[in-house]
Amino acid sequence: MTASSQSSPAASVDLLSIAVVGPDEERRKAVVRAVEETAAGSCRNAERPGMVVEEFCSYPYELRDPAKMLEQRFDVVFVDLDSDTEYALELVEGLSLSNATTVMVYSAQADRNLVIRCMRAGAREFLNLPLGAGDMPGALARLSVHDPAMRRAKGIGKRLFVFLGAKGGCGVTTVATSFAIALAQESGQSTLLIDLGLPLGDAAIQLGMACDYSTANALEDWLRLDGNFLNSLLAEHRSGLHILAAPGEFPRTQPPLEAYGKLLAVARQSFQYVVADIGTRMDLRDSALFDESAWQYLVTQVGISELRNANRLITQSFVKHSHKLQIVLNRYAPHALGFDVSHVAQALTRSVDWKIPDDGRTGRDAPLAAARLADENSPIFQMIKQMARNASGLPAAGEKKRSFSLFR
Repeated sequence: MTASSQSSPAASVDLLSIAVVGPDEERRKAVVRAVEETAAGSCRNAERPGMVVEEFCSYPYELRDPAKMLEQRFDVVFVDLDSDTEYALELVEGLSLSNATTVMVYSAQADRNLVIRCMRAGAREFLNLPLGAGDMPGALARLSVHDPAMRRAKGIGKRLFVFLGAKGGCGVTTVATSFAIALAQESGQSTLLIDLGLPLGDAAIQLGMACDYSTANALEDWLRLDGNFLNSLLAEHRSGLHILAAPGEFPRTQPPLEAYGKLLAVARQSFQYVVADIGTRMDLRDSALFDESAWQYLVTQVGISELRNANRLITQSFVKHSHKLQIVLNRYAPHALGFDVSHVAQALTRSVDWKIPDDGRTGRDAPLAAARLADENSPIFQMIKQMARNASGLPAAGEKKRSFSLFR
């Protein structure tokens, strides 16, 4: 990695941070030179911010955490398309899930279909090499991040988090509900929990809430669903979390998958974060709950059938967007297990992202479990709070941000 900067004393307080990511040195250097020339021009204009540019000579080793760290450190990321087009497009997509970072791509290919794919992945600009004299200044001039107020408000963009259980009884509702409470409290952002564990979900019960309306009301009348209609169906928990509960009775009809898509689209327009508890409902795998913009949390525990089911889901249902999948090992009691977490990772074919401890009481006190965990500030909730802080781009509680180490 190399770094260079161009700034003025006036701009030093308000620098535009730029990363150029590309294995091909010749193409990468061409982009860096263009950025530096633009930065030199900005130094002569006190109304425009200065710029600092850093080079990365390879793509991230894996996409999940590096993409998030790039979002948090840089205002603009340029990605080389030509060294590995498919991998580069995945990186662009991962970065573009946040509203915090503007992603631009550069390529020597003049391919209309490639341009369309880049725009769909979330790239704001497609720079064709070799660059013309005005290409880079024009691209940077169009950035909304030139507004310092917007850059100070930089953070993870709107997101959908889907919680799925490998098997009934894994505690997915307790984890999802506690996560939603922690997300609302830690981020301070508007957060909605949707209980899709039909036909009878338990999220409202665990929160000690009696709700007048449910997902049945939204899904049965989905054609007229909008923000106002949705808000009229919601209940608010004392933590600030909003909830759309599951119905208390068996639904009369099975909604089409389009109904779920409409519900999620309206919810994501109204809330910064949407958390969906779907229980073990793999019948929704073709819905918007599993599209490329959603982050999935697969909740399992140590048990033959649970690990077998989790293995099947990981290897068969989450292959395409595996970098957006988090594995949550619930009720983790290392001293009581016959094998350690490395054996669990072998069974699952990938490492465990989160280990939620077993306090020996949650299973006996399922009603109000999420509310009790949050109120008691238990070790379980402390771990779930770390999950929520990670999901919202915040550093771990009581810790400084990790050092920046992205690449091989």
